[in-house]
Amino acid sequence: MENKVNRTDQLVTFFTKCSAIILLAGLILWGGKYVWGSYHYEETNDAQIEEYVNPVSTRVNGYIKKVNFEENQQVSKGDTLVIIDNNEYQIQQQEAEASLANAAAEINVLESSIVVLQNTAKVTQSQISAAKAKLIRQEQEYSRYQKLLTGESATQQQFDNIKAAFEIAKSEYQTTLSNYQASLSKVKEAQSRKASIEAEIKKRDAMLGLKRLNLNYTVILAPYRGRVGKKNIQVGQLVQAGQVLTFIVNQDAGKWVIANFKETQTGKFKRNQPALITVDAYPGYTFHGVIESQSPATGSRFSLLPPDNATGNFVKTIQRIPVRIRLTDIPEKTAGLKAGMNANVSINH
Repeated sequence: MENKVNRTDQLVTFFTKCSAIILLAGLILWGGKYVWGSYHYEETNDAQIEEYVNPVSTRVNGYIKKVNFEENQQVSKGDTLVIIDNNEYQIQQQEAEASLANAAAEINVLESSIVVLQNTAKVTQSQISAAKAKLIRQEQEYSRYQKLLTGESATQQQFDNIKAAFEIAKSEYQTTLSNYQASLSKVKEAQSRKASIEAEIKKRDAMLGLKRLNLNYTVILAPYRGRVGKKNIQVGQLVQAGQVLTFIVNQDAGKWVIANFKETQTGKFKRNQPALITVDAYPGYTFHGVIESQSPATGSRFSLLPPDNATGNFVKTIQRIPVRIRLTDIPEKTAGLKAGMNANVSINH
């Protein structure tokens, strides 16, 4: 009986020693791995998966007529997301079109008037030559009869008649010149008015373009392929220009990781340095990436109220520097990763 008890104690002691040895070996292996990893890798668990998550906003005011998406729906570039009631914008466009047509008709009438005025000026210009020739002839007659009157070869009445005809010819010539100058002034005035109307046409054409843009803005399209987020609108709701209607995750821009390393860890980091990423949502699965860039300043410097160490008591704290890591795995492998997921990053230095 005593031998049996001793044998049992020996077995218990043996198994205890074996367990202790195995545990000690495991601790040594784990510690060695930790020391090795600490020496060769820089790690952080302050990292998140990132994607471009952009708001979809309206550029015009109006009541929502139709919503063509549901929360978390997959959409393609150019898909219609929201339609805003466009009756008011259609009326504004028609008004702008009518205003432009009116200005175009007005300039057509003015161009016809310019042609008429130019022809009138040409006729008046031709009359100047005839009036000038008549004036020269009457002036010659006046000089001749003036000499005849001096030599008593003509009567005073004859001289007075020639003098009156000379004065009439002079007046007609001046009137013709004045009419020609007036015709030229009318032509210039009409041409200036034409330039003004042409400028007005450009203005009204630009206004029509703006009205057409506003009409197009009543149909809101997906800017790229992605997945929409929370839907914040309903049919019949009044929205204002600039109001966010939903958010869309841009799946064409790819995914990356922002890892916030301690400032003491980033001294040996270089561009295109490989990185290993594990995500809490997929334990035991490793993703691959490379360092794309480092932030030009610590994360605290980009905060709303950056710390000022010159005020109050100074307590030194280790700062974090955001490091952007581009995922190099194929898109199919990273399809399940979503913006905001927590990640752990290891970089071999």
